[in-house]
Amino acid sequence: MQFPDPSPSLWLDISGSYTPEPPLQGDVSVDVAIIGGGFAGLMTAYELKRAEPSLQVAVLEAKEAGYGASGRNGSFGMTVVGLGFGVMAMLRGKQFVKDAHAYMERAVDRMGELIQGEQLDCDYIRPGFLRAATTDGYIRRLQHDIALVQSLGIKGIDWIEADAVRARVNSPRYLGAMWEPRLALVNPLKLAREEKRLALRVGAQVFENTPVTEVRRMGAGFWLMTPGGKVIAKKVVFATNAYSHLFGQVGRRQTPAFTYMIATEPLAAERLAPISWQGREGIEDARNLIHYYRVTPDNRLVIGGGPAVGLTYGGDLDGDADEAGWRHLEEHIGWLFPSLKTARITHRWGGPFSVTMDLTPAVGYLGDKDAVYSLGCIGHGVSMSHLNAQTIRDLLLERQTDLTECPFVNRRVIPWPPEPLRMAAAVGIRAYLRAEDWAYERKLPKG
Repeated sequence: MQFPDPSPSLWLDISGSYTPEPPLQGDVSVDVAIIGGGFAGLMTAYELKRAEPSLQVAVLEAKEAGYGASGRNGSFGMTVVGLGFGVMAMLRGKQFVKDAHAYMERAVDRMGELIQGEQLDCDYIRPGFLRAATTDGYIRRLQHDIALVQSLGIKGIDWIEADAVRARVNSPRYLGAMWEPRLALVNPLKLAREEKRLALRVGAQVFENTPVTEVRRMGAGFWLMTPGGKVIAKKVVFATNAYSHLFGQVGRRQTPAFTYMIATEPLAAERLAPISWQGREGIEDARNLIHYYRVTPDNRLVIGGGPAVGLTYGGDLDGDADEAGWRHLEEHIGWLFPSLKTARITHRWGGPFSVTMDLTPAVGYLGDKDAVYSLGCIGHGVSMSHLNAQTIRDLLLERQTDLTECPFVNRRVIPWPPEPLRMAAAVGIRAYLRAEDWAYERKLPKG
């Protein structure tokens, strides 16, 4: 399997030098083998070793820790599931929304406790979240969602009017916003590297530049084949998210799609002054195909998302670049913040995220209780991955806990159809989401 080199991200450029662990050479035997060296994989190793120090645990990463979505995302640790409250209630029901949101609140808190308790160097802040409305239709959508969650007894999610939004972040486009204080921002690549350090510290093995080319069930366990040797494991974890389709055991439970990001040069105080943004909140808009953006510690604007969602045939992973997507984001900066219209763009990158057919994350057993998977975070996996690691730990140790009863665990996952139907379905879903966004925005100027 081929893993193309991504466009250099801002996070890669500013995270300092890095020495990967050596690749696997020869054969090793372990109790648990974890495929994937992102947040979910590294934290599962950490949680397992803390719970059962005698376990032999190995993490196998095809490139370097944080190579996938964990190291290239928008950096938001948040409570959002799928496309948000309204869509989730329509797809899964109101009780699912309530239970899922409780899980995600716990996920944000867990991530913060870990970072602060272990003193992880990852530029962590917790500034809160704004979902901004830019049309009257989006006002109605957000107010409907807020009324929904408040009717379910969910606290801490409120509507604020345009003046209050602009007092925080001054864009002429903002007509109001949903405000939620529970959001964290990090440098995600630094965080992944720090979590590798934690996994090593508690005694897990980490093999980087070690792609797993095949997983074979052999008797009461598994053989994980790699270019330099094999891992013989009693249990296996597919912490592979957007790369899960590469493994037949996980099958068609998800498909990769691609999102794109850009970052500006560090912005002088006078350029940011018209915007304020003293609280450094993380912001999304109210679209289906959201724009998400933030200010970094060195005052760069980082923005991603929008209508350019990349799709590739047959699950090909060579979709990290999109000139039209990057150009749209550059134009959108000026549309949102006129004072930044001429800001120089220094970084452009992209990466895959994992999408299930019903737009809902999934964690669970693959048949027997000796194989577990985690996928389908749909672009909101930064915080979720950290709590999923504890859920995976409990599943592997066959513990029945409140985490193993969460709504994402062992649910029925609708498989994506085989090609060419998969591509047709993905294009159709993307077209519908774009059309609905267009209907909300058809009277707006371009940008």
